[in-house]
Amino acid sequence: MSIGIVVAGASGRMGRMLCEVVAASDGAHLVGATEGPGHPWAGRDLAQVAPGLPAGVPVTDDPIEVVRAAQAVIDFTTPAATVAMAELTAQARAVHVVGTTGLSEADIAALGRTAHHAPVIRAGNMSLGVNLLTTLVRQVAAALGDDYDVEIVESHHRHKVDAPSGTALMLGQAAADGRGVALDDVADRARDGATGARTHGAIGFHAIRGGDVVGEHEVIFAAEGERITLGHKASDRTVFARGALRAALWGQDKGPGAYDMLDVLGLRALPGA
Repeated sequence: MSIGIVVAGASGRMGRMLCEVVAASDGAHLVGATEGPGHPWAGRDLAQVAPGLPAGVPVTDDPIEVVRAAQAVIDFTTPAATVAMAELTAQARAVHVVGTTGLSEADIAALGRTAHHAPVIRAGNMSLGVNLLTTLVRQVAAALGDDYDVEIVESHHRHKVDAPSGTALMLGQAAADGRGVALDDVADRARDGATGARTHGAIGFHAIRGGDVVGEHEVIFAAEGERITLGHKASDRTVFARGALRAALWGQDKGPGAYDMLDVLGLRALPGA
């Protein structure tokens, strides 16, 4: 059975890739795509604005009807757009796959409320490799304790608008969970000038922006005499698109609730997950 999917933010880098991956899938097909109000793509056929993609797929800035016709929405947009979309997916009882980053605590709480009505699958990164890395970081942090300083370094293309990346925050959360502390209490997101000595137990974040870097992340555990470095490099955005499609398919027989890629990939049962 082929499920109908709506891709939100279809004109963006990830939106186009998602449309291509869904269109090439045997298990899913595009029933619609969305863009913001007044966008040049709105009101047109997807094949007209993105040659090579299927004809007969409407691009709309009023997503109510296409969401009603879908079994899943894949959403890599903005926090405000994602929260608004969640209201529609909840009403339609459609799976909402959320790869949007930069979400505030209030945004996440809003998604949690909609998860009472339909599956919401949210992750800072949809790739298998990054989710395995997250599990490893949690295990290593638990084993080493706070005698090892944790620094997270991430690199992305010049167009990325949020920092630290959602993946970096996901890795920081894994390190904090491994240590049994709250990330907000130990995160150090900026250093400039005479900052003094490093705070014991802090988890540092560093963001690099430039060129066309798809995504690179390193988690460094540094102590006297040794460093342990765990990392992941993505060279092609299709790894994220394929993961998002996998999540949309996985969610079809799941009840309402908040899920993540550890659930989708069956990694929840691993030690430290």
